[in-house]
Amino acid sequence: MEHDIKHLYIGGEYVEPHSADRIDVVNPANGQRIGSIVDGDATDVARAAEAADRAFRTSGWAELTPKDRAGYIRRLADAYVERGAEMARLVSSENGMPISFSRLVHEERPARYYRYFAGVADTLELERTRPTSTGYAIVRKEPIGVAGLIIPWNGPQGLIAWKLGPALAAGCAVVIKPSPETTLDAFLLSEAIEQAGFPPGLINIVSGGPETGQAVVDHPLIAKIAFTGSSTTGKIIAARAGAQLKPVTLELGGKSAAILLDDADLDDFGARILEVCLPNTGQQCTACTRVLAPRDKYDQVVELATEVLARVPVGDPADPKSVFGPLVSARQRARVESYIAAGLQEGARLTTGGGRPAGLEGGCYVEPTVFRDVSNDMRIAREEIFGPVLSIIPYDGEEEAIAIANDSAYGLSGAVFSRDVDHATDVARRLQTGTVGVDQFSIALEAPFGGYKESGLGRELGPESVDSYLRIKTIYRAGSAPSA
Repeated sequence: MEHDIKHLYIGGEYVEPHSADRIDVVNPANGQRIGSIVDGDATDVARAAEAADRAFRTSGWAELTPKDRAGYIRRLADAYVERGAEMARLVSSENGMPISFSRLVHEERPARYYRYFAGVADTLELERTRPTSTGYAIVRKEPIGVAGLIIPWNGPQGLIAWKLGPALAAGCAVVIKPSPETTLDAFLLSEAIEQAGFPPGLINIVSGGPETGQAVVDHPLIAKIAFTGSSTTGKIIAARAGAQLKPVTLELGGKSAAILLDDADLDDFGARILEVCLPNTGQQCTACTRVLAPRDKYDQVVELATEVLARVPVGDPADPKSVFGPLVSARQRARVESYIAAGLQEGARLTTGGGRPAGLEGGCYVEPTVFRDVSNDMRIAREEIFGPVLSIIPYDGEEEAIAIANDSAYGLSGAVFSRDVDHATDVARRLQTGTVGVDQFSIALEAPFGGYKESGLGRELGPESVDSYLRIKTIYRAGSAPSA
């Protein structure tokens, strides 16, 4: 079944685009075209920004109490659940995510995110008073206006919810620009948005490629940008937004480390390698693709990782038995293969993988790959590969392990494995990274998530994410503050 989306979602309507250009959507499991989308231009973005600005100023949304806004967000969650199974299948066909994983992250979880942010809105306090030397001040939080939400392909609906939920809770209007690889699912979401009954123009969706995203960043009516994607693109967005003094939330790349301390339970680590080190076929920014192992246990760790990765079921993402699927595109596969070649050229040794799996030649597959004899100055240890490639690095002593983990341009995630969880937590405190797991790695929606260094700016999730869509106004008054 092909999905040819010929419209944009602007002003509460499905409208004809200004742009006549189109982008094909291809299933990376077999190279077959599954649909097409509009490649929106700056005129289309301007139309969406104007609709969002109009809704923000005139619909009354920004003036609703946060509790009233929460009701709409809960209706969106309910409408999403009605489409959850279809959403999981659609995303799997767009980006090659194995259906078992897509069901986990796309069938119900985004609805959970929306309900969480509705709960945050229920308790959101927008005004406080405090005494001053001349009287008192009313410190007020107000919605920032129109937010531009630029979404990646590797977890599209969850990452829309991470941004859309807090933006709506704060009282903002939005323009969503999904990745061209995963836009079909965004228009399925538009049906849920319609069902939830938001004011027309409050939520707009403009499809397209990089130039469309640039137009979102540049438009003067869009007051804030939230972006998840590569650090290279994030820097460009930060520079363009900075020229307008436009705030940004950037969740960018990573090259995170899983440190196995000397007393780590290796069997436990072996059971968690895929979820900690290579989730989503390694196409996840939080993946701990550097494994740091004590030198006296190095061979044992290499053997363990090799055994686990060598038996991972790789196959058609529509097959529930597949654990790894294809990479998102032929271009991404070529990128991953170039890093495998670079690792070999720099002296690392393969213990499993490195090629293309037999029998899957029609898709963008790469074998699960493990490198040993890796030093932290190699490209495979320093640059984000975004594929099923694991680098195992030896260390001598805990101080060196911490130094190696911190010797990175990135700082998004990490993990520390030890039988002594308090000691592992002490080590986690010393890592230059925004999020660390002890004996595991998982993101909880109740706590802020984001990176240090080239892994980004700002935080998503938790109540802190709502604050990023609010700005602060101070009103000074003479006299004493009224009693509560």
